[in-house]
Amino acid sequence: MQISPDIFRRYDIRGVIPQDLDEGGAERIGQAFVQVMGPGRTVVGHDVRQTGESLKQALIKGLTKAGMSVIDIGVVSTDCFYFACAETGLPGLMVTASHNPPEYNGFKMVRKIPELLTSEEIQKAVQGDPSADTATPGTVKEKDFNDAFIERMLQIIPPTKLKPLKVVVDTSNGSQGAYWKKLEKRLPITLIPQYFEPDGTFPNHDNDIIQEAAQEPLRERVVKEKADLGLIFDPDGDRCLAVDDRGKTIPGDFLTALLAETMLKRQPGSTIVYDIRASDAVPDHVRALGGKPFGWKIGHSVIKPKMVEHDAVFGGEVSGHFYFKDFNFVDCGLLTGLTLLEYVSELDGPLSGKVKEFESKYFLSGEINSQVADHETVLRRVKETYRDGELSELDGVAVRYPNWHFVVRTGANPPGIVRLTLEANSQELMEEKRDEVLALIRT
Repeated sequence: MQISPDIFRRYDIRGVIPQDLDEGGAERIGQAFVQVMGPGRTVVGHDVRQTGESLKQALIKGLTKAGMSVIDIGVVSTDCFYFACAETGLPGLMVTASHNPPEYNGFKMVRKIPELLTSEEIQKAVQGDPSADTATPGTVKEKDFNDAFIERMLQIIPPTKLKPLKVVVDTSNGSQGAYWKKLEKRLPITLIPQYFEPDGTFPNHDNDIIQEAAQEPLRERVVKEKADLGLIFDPDGDRCLAVDDRGKTIPGDFLTALLAETMLKRQPGSTIVYDIRASDAVPDHVRALGGKPFGWKIGHSVIKPKMVEHDAVFGGEVSGHFYFKDFNFVDCGLLTGLTLLEYVSELDGPLSGKVKEFESKYFLSGEINSQVADHETVLRRVKETYRDGELSELDGVAVRYPNWHFVVRTGANPPGIVRLTLEANSQELMEEKRDEVLALIRT
């Protein structure tokens, strides 16, 4: 049995297979899940990774030995997995490593939608004594939620709300392609598929869709096809980013602001939660539309409960995670794409016209990663250097000055990474301060 302590990340469980986690380890995690949750029933699904099926079967073995009955929902996107957990009212485990390279795999865990189960709880149970096999093991039942998931999407975004747009969709050889094939028959759009074929080796581009290199094929295709926009999903489908009609990627914070506009039309005056890395475009735009912006920590495990607390209609992260009250306060890549189609359908001109309005006022560095030896030393150095600014330590170190601001924080995945996000009121100032802070981080 192999279970490296390093696989228990801030939010999920992820590691290289089989060095960090093997089938015996997956079985033990199944037992640990029952120790934490108690016997009953649970939902289990997996993405298209090559190790997904074998890890899922080992996980199910551990679950059922410990007395948990399993609803096996097969190969799904993470947002369909969330849907299945919500529809059944059950906890669940999704076998996925999200945007990690193909040699990785792991688990996302739901206690009860929208509440997640933390990896810390599972780690404690794993380190204890294995649960004794029950006299009556759990059962396994297969159930398909894919069609019901599509119907739920179309209830939220009826096809009548959409215009006949031309859309390039890149699903990163993951699990979202199957859903778009179903939607194509129901929506008044011209769909241009890109990398729809499920392939756990992910041969065409990086899985981390926030990286420019991963977006490049989509940008080129949008221009070539003269499309109205492009959508890109990470392999497990819970993240979505977009390219406008110019072939330019829309930053995740600008996308948050645009999507918030549609959500506030549905529920005027509502709260919009956004992560603290975001451009001032988000709170500025939300306030201008009569909404209530609320900045918060980064990550789905903290955004979701904060949305519930504030009854927020929508939440967005720079990374491409977008959360919907209409979808049980959880992130949904497919609903993000459909909501953007609704937004573009309501415009009088091209999507790029709206993006340009933000580009002329808000100048962004994007998220820049640096490998460091000691992130605590880096954070302390940043605080000391910029102590004359307005400081927040809500998540990492955030410093604000009248004409620029930035966030420096450590990454949950991979380890040893420090992330910088910076914004200024001019391109020149942004570049100057970006280089200044980066030099400090990399000293």
